[in-house]
Amino acid sequence: MRLGEGEFHARLAATAGVAIALFTAPHCGACRAWKRLLPDALGDVVQVFYEIDVSEATGVARGFDIFHLPTIYLYRDGRFHAELQCPAQAGTIRETALHLLHRPAQEEP
Repeated sequence: MRLGEGEFHARLAATAGVAIALFTAPHCGACRAWKRLLPDALGDVVQVFYEIDVSEATGVARGFDIFHLPTIYLYRDGRFHAELQCPAQAGTIRETALHLLHRPAQEEP
């Protein structure tokens, strides 16, 4: 599900369970690869996958100081939990996400 500039914070705050916020750009090949991998790797863990196009949601991207794409954030019950950083391999994505979700939440960037 795509999130725009004006709905990002309200939508995420209202999301129960685990959500992914995937920050992308239209011509980013790595972004397209992650967009395909995430549902396969985490479909049974994540309730909602959000995609945020930084070329349209520039204020949100600036607010998080996003400079590297894709950027992937895990949210739990509407609150930032952690940034997901790992190689783009389904097994590694799953292992890293589960590890992060079992740890205390990090501070929002």
